[in-house]
Amino acid sequence: MAIQSRTVQNKRDADGVPTGKPGTVYDVNIKYNAPDGKKSYAKRGFLTKKEATQHEAEMRTKLQNPVYAAVNTSQSSKLTVKEYLDEWVENHGKANLRPSTFAGYKSHIKNQILPNIGHVQLKQLTPAMLDNMFQKLADTGLSQSTMRYVQRILSVAMEAARKYRYIETNPARDIITKFGKQGKTPDPYTIEQVRQFMSKIIGTEWEMPIVLGGLYGLRISEVIGLRWQNVDLGKMQFSVVEQMPFKLPAGTKMLDEMAPTKSNDRILPITDVALPYFMRQFELQERQKALLRAGGGEYHDNDLVIAKPDGSPCRRETVSADFGHLIRRLEMPHIRFHDLRHTAATNMHQLTGDFYTVGEILGHTLKGIGMSLGISTNLDAVTARYVDVRLERKKEVLDTYHKAVHNTDKSAKTEKQPKTPKKKSSDIDL
Repeated sequence: MAIQSRTVQNKRDADGVPTGKPGTVYDVNIKYNAPDGKKSYAKRGFLTKKEATQHEAEMRTKLQNPVYAAVNTSQSSKLTVKEYLDEWVENHGKANLRPSTFAGYKSHIKNQILPNIGHVQLKQLTPAMLDNMFQKLADTGLSQSTMRYVQRILSVAMEAARKYRYIETNPARDIITKFGKQGKTPDPYTIEQVRQFMSKIIGTEWEMPIVLGGLYGLRISEVIGLRWQNVDLGKMQFSVVEQMPFKLPAGTKMLDEMAPTKSNDRILPITDVALPYFMRQFELQERQKALLRAGGGEYHDNDLVIAKPDGSPCRRETVSADFGHLIRRLEMPHIRFHDLRHTAATNMHQLTGDFYTVGEILGHTLKGIGMSLGISTNLDAVTARYVDVRLERKKEVLDTYHKAVHNTDKSAKTEKQPKTPKKKSSDIDL
């Protein structure tokens, strides 16, 4: 359904002020076909169903019929690359791109494209000019992967210009520049390396983020955006239905709203191995609340599973940077926080061979999980048994992986250590 109701603990009034009372809000979720494939749009938190219905109708019309500001035919011959791209990225981006992708497009257009070819008239842009631009970018030390991304942006933008008859051909498709291999993506951790890593961070504030990222494969924004209202310890399951908003302002204490995730209705079981981590995290936060309030401090209750000691949200940039410091300090092989997700995907697939269920656990499309694992994405290759992935099957796959990490003599001894936790790491701003 395009419109779904949801119960919140602290509903806001028409002015956006929290009422302190529970209530029902409405979320709009639209799936539509865009020129470059299937897309989805979501906006959450409408106070009334009437408002949600009106917004849904307006956006459905806009998304299915994207409108670009018309360019006068007499002026189109004088239109510069800068004028076109400034217009295109605003119209195309707001309607079709995720906030993080939109920000990336704008940044690359501003920093790499416009300084080199922004002054060129759109109709006079040639593949040779683009090849020359990429050579200049390479001379500045820009990475191959970044240049490839710039070419992708130009290719999409110029294809839109061709379809709107601003230009006859797409110059970005005819360049002769060959991009070298990008920097090697770090290898995901093996089961033994995950076990070693877990033994080093157990009892620290990194414990729960690593469990969610490395044992469940959550994205970093999903990790720091998971809220207790979406965790059911009684049923031993949690839902990944929202994430931390992109580019959270520094110093934010209270969240106005969360951002939707890429996948809907993603419910994951809490395994017997993972349950103690959830319990310890809940008890830790209860102690933090009590100590802070006893000392006269203010606790900013955002209901987050991963939060700073005063309850305020963590920023993805900070967690990502601090994770790098942690890896170096613990002398573990270099990976990024996002590579914990690749680690979970690879290990679950190697242990079970269950291509489809791993994809459902990670919230990937079938194509996405295939690309991540480097295997076929042919639907015919997926056993019919897994077309409807049940929670029980997810639990089997997660149980297999989690037990492989923990069920050894070495890990058993680690779990039976004295109850006093290790000294907390100071590398993460929580």
